[in-house]
Amino acid sequence: MDVLRTPDNRFANLPGYVFEAHYLTVDDSEGGQLRVHYLDEGPADAPPVLLLHGEPSWSYLYRKMIPILVAAGHRVIAPDLVGFGRSDKPSKRSDYTYQRHVDWMQAVLEQLNLQHITLVCQDWGGLIGLRLVAENPQRFARVVAANTMLPTGDHNPGDAFKSWQDYSQKVPEFPAGAIINRATTTELPQAVIDAYDAPYPDESYKEGARQFPLLVPITPTDPASDKNRAAWAVLMKWDKPFLTAFSDADPITAGGDKVMQKLIPGTQGQAHTTIVNGGHFLQEDQGEALAEVVVSFIAANP
Repeated sequence: MDVLRTPDNRFANLPGYVFEAHYLTVDDSEGGQLRVHYLDEGPADAPPVLLLHGEPSWSYLYRKMIPILVAAGHRVIAPDLVGFGRSDKPSKRSDYTYQRHVDWMQAVLEQLNLQHITLVCQDWGGLIGLRLVAENPQRFARVVAANTMLPTGDHNPGDAFKSWQDYSQKVPEFPAGAIINRATTTELPQAVIDAYDAPYPDESYKEGARQFPLLVPITPTDPASDKNRAAWAVLMKWDKPFLTAFSDADPITAGGDKVMQKLIPGTQGQAHTTIVNGGHFLQEDQGEALAEVVVSFIAANP
């Protein structure tokens, strides 16, 4: 496949993003290779907290949370999904499939040999991350789900998602930073909006971001539906600690926390919370509060 790589100078002097870049190479199902960027902060011998972002964000989204998690003694791993951030970006939309995204992140788990993982996932970070949990249960110790879901296409995704999907395909230019700004409860500084646009010098770098909304299973026969149902079969027996920390102002995923609490045994007895004054990208609005929730959750479930 043809691959684009965002120039490093696009990531210079981004506000609040003071972390060292790390890279690994993952194989593709068609024989190619892709470079994946990730952050690796905190003590190397500590059990990892894996932060998975969604769309159209990148690891920049977790910049407020990482220092708090590290200060609590945790190792923090925050990859950029393929097509986002400093990771490579295949140039054709057909190069992006749900399964490939799962496979690429599976390779990250294996190459870094991550064990005893606490997953923190939001948006597509959950669609990918919860699949990883179900397919590698021995690697994961805990889960924090924030404004995310694991859809099978068996239920109506709702008008808010349908409107987003329609917008994402029709807008002439895909304004990543402006999209994130509109999905927060606070007005972001222009420098932060620009940081979310940094991975995309032009529209050709955005094929992954454009394709993501079409990869969400919204019909029972979607290519990913069967594997997501299989993942749910595992999650419905998952008795390790599982916490929901959704925000109070996200129309896309509202109510998903209650579904998880009903279906996943590991949610029982946990201190589920609603993050106040948080939009869809609650890490941006209330990153410090969410980080403290994660720290408390790990401490309460050693």
